[in-house]
Amino acid sequence: MRFTRRPGPPTAPADRRTAPARRPARAALLLGERLPEPKRALDATLGAVLLALAAPLLAAAAAALALREGRVLVRQEVTGLGGRPFTLRSLNTRHLRLDLLSRLPEVVRGRLSLVGPAPLPVGHPRARAAWRSAVRPGLTGPAQLRRGSRMPWDEPALLDQAYVEGHWLGGDLALLARSCAAPARGRRHPRKAPRPGSRTVREHVTVSDTDHRRQRYIAAP
Repeated sequence: MRFTRRPGPPTAPADRRTAPARRPARAALLLGERLPEPKRALDATLGAVLLALAAPLLAAAAAALALREGRVLVRQEVTGLGGRPFTLRSLNTRHLRLDLLSRLPEVVRGRLSLVGPAPLPVGHPRARAAWRSAVRPGLTGPAQLRRGSRMPWDEPALLDQAYVEGHWLGGDLALLARSCAAPARGRRHPRKAPRPGSRTVREHVTVSDTDHRRQRYIAAP
């Protein structure tokens, strides 16, 4: 009498044994993809707080602009992260930096950052730079803080590029603190206009190490 062996349950493939070991790594990877980057987390959190604090002032300014000028918002097509264009809306005023505060919804939405290069219009030659498309444009930044100084025409781009290549959260917080103090310094020490007939003295400008100009470059008044 011949006995036949019943087939047992199907055995799991050899790679199934390593599946439990790979699950935590895969779950961590998925979790890491869902977590925002630190800079984006700072923008979303601090931007929402600033927007809540500035909302009453922005609403009053919008009502005043509607009654006085009729035009509340200024719209501009600018280049954002990855070179993607979007419509940037700002209050039609420069008083108390309300135009910058009115852009806080774009920070919360993720189109702008609190700190970064200034947004450039679509089609601007400098908007196509690879280093600029790697970050979101910002409400303030190193070049924007020195907007009123006598910088050469290409120095703002050098400052923004240096920021993009080495920015960190501590530096962003320091730039935000300087931006908050800048309006107070401007009201406390207003720049005096030159008197008619007076001679304008040219100032030496300190340029970056990556600049192509000669040392002791003199900026035109």
